[in-house]
Amino acid sequence: MAPCRRRTSSTELLSLRSTGSLQAGTLSRLNMRILRGVILQDSRNFIKVWSKTSKSSIAYENGKIYFENYQNCYSCVHSQPQVLYKLPKRSKLEKIEDALLYCGVQNILLVLTANNFLYRLSAETGEELQRVYLSPHHKFRYLGWDVSQEIFYVKSIQNKATSLARQAGITQDTLMHLAIFHVFPLQIVGIMEISKKVFGNGVTDVVLSQGVLAVSYSSKSVKLYSFEHIVNKYMTKKFALGQKSSLHGGKTVGEAPLGIPVNIHFSDCPPVLFEVSCSDNSVQIGGYPWHYIYTPPHKYHKGTHHICSLVDSVLATNGIQDMKCCSLETDWISFHPDDSGRIIHVGPSTINVLKILTELNSGLPSEVVEDFSISTHRNNNVISVTSSGRTVKRRFDLLDDDPEHETFRMVEYEDELDLLAVVVTEGEGEGRAEVRLHDNKSGKLLRKLHLVEPWDETFRHELFFDKDTIVHIEQKNNNFCCHVYKLQATRK
Repeated sequence: MAPCRRRTSSTELLSLRSTGSLQAGTLSRLNMRILRGVILQDSRNFIKVWSKTSKSSIAYENGKIYFENYQNCYSCVHSQPQVLYKLPKRSKLEKIEDALLYCGVQNILLVLTANNFLYRLSAETGEELQRVYLSPHHKFRYLGWDVSQEIFYVKSIQNKATSLARQAGITQDTLMHLAIFHVFPLQIVGIMEISKKVFGNGVTDVVLSQGVLAVSYSSKSVKLYSFEHIVNKYMTKKFALGQKSSLHGGKTVGEAPLGIPVNIHFSDCPPVLFEVSCSDNSVQIGGYPWHYIYTPPHKYHKGTHHICSLVDSVLATNGIQDMKCCSLETDWISFHPDDSGRIIHVGPSTINVLKILTELNSGLPSEVVEDFSISTHRNNNVISVTSSGRTVKRRFDLLDDDPEHETFRMVEYEDELDLLAVVVTEGEGEGRAEVRLHDNKSGKLLRKLHLVEPWDETFRHELFFDKDTIVHIEQKNNNFCCHVYKLQATRK
């Protein structure tokens, strides 16, 4: 029988840290273990320390709050957010369309502007480090990660035929363009055209994710293609930013007025890796071994989520998940962001964390089983007593997400602390909200944290739980407001 391993106390961990007896990776993990223990102490609480409103949308990522369309940046490192930098005002032509944050060797903010420039800015000072002109022909508007923190893409708007062209029977073959980059050092992989001639007339949208080109169709289907295969077969020429290219008549790649030439040209449609018909052109792939989640495009499957093996598309045992919600907001399901291969399924009153069991080489389908479940407290009595003592019988059933009920609104996973932060609301109109911290492995409730500001469910909300900081961003009519909570010692 193996000996039991003694748990190291926080005091011992601090002593080891002070003497330099721990390696960097081990030290980081132990620091987070200490912080988790501190957060769960009754002598500590999250106190609201700061609020700020804005006429434009507010974004939060990695300890930074962005206002005025990424023009102003506040750091959350201190006891209260402080201005990190403010960028010079931009003209409408230079308006920021989208941004991505890279945290690596350098902390970099990638910014795409309306005049087709891609900027590399210091995320700490806002200083311009590099600028790249993309194209005078294609209007780029969106940024996204292909492989997180490694490869990103810039997507153009969709080309649509004018009314005169449609009347003349002229069709628009090119749907959009994608430009793909390595993030550090910033280097172009290539630009490719997505056309209906190659991918089919029904193509409606395209994204890159984890080395896969996912193409959505109006027929409610999704096809996946290997981006590596596309680069190897269809790239006509490699080039580097700042170097002269024969494709540009000897002009410099990434500089105005020519930008970056298209260097990935399709001569035919690449082979399809995977295809599925789904109700909302949405399919998720993950788990161990690989599985996918989708909803079939039939009315009688509405509200259900099907979990199938990616190898042979066989439905897993207990692979149809249906919460049978009667609510304004639909339930949602996804592979757990902790890379455990589990699945998290969230409804108004229930959170199910599921795992996939597979017997290798058995020939049997995988099985989906419950790992743990979290439920709200519900009072389902049809008879209630008013404050005056009058008995009232409810004549109709309430929705699952009715404000009278405790309702799950969102779930945030804090990966470094291995905690689930669950937002629960209750109360009509501007009701109250609390953040419940659950252990990610067992689902056990560990702590309840109350938000000071009321939570009006008729408006949009975002909540971020980032170690010792909670950020709540809400939209009210045309205004946005950011509330920041910091972990502090509770006053006696």
